[in-house]
Amino acid sequence: MTITLNHTIVPAADHRQAARFFASIMGLEELPPAGRSGHFAPVRINEQLTLDFMTVADPVGMHLAFDVDPATFDQILARLQQAGVPYGNRPTEPDNGRIDHPLCARGLFFVDDARNLYEVMSPA
Repeated sequence: MTITLNHTIVPAADHRQAARFFASIMGLEELPPAGRSGHFAPVRINEQLTLDFMTVADPVGMHLAFDVDPATFDQILARLQQAGVPYGNRPTEPDNGRIDHPLCARGLFFVDDARNLYEVMSPA
């Protein structure tokens, strides 16, 4: 059997708000609450993977990186700009407004309220 990541927990100050923010920027589907008491706010990434946002006390941000095609990159960038969300080309400068990523043709980083660092990379 091939090993496939099914889901991962993303720490959040408010799981519903964090899931809604991430889904809206990435153009993804926010699923109904999950878990015994609805304590997960899942966002469908693809057929195999969901990110399950969960409210935790004092969330420690994590780094999640995504490869996207050029058209999807353009859409994500437009949504960030429209929402006034800072972005940048380096993890240490996620607010410099640049997309000249050091590892690919175009890429960016943005941060949510729990200090989760999202990286979006495109080959063109």
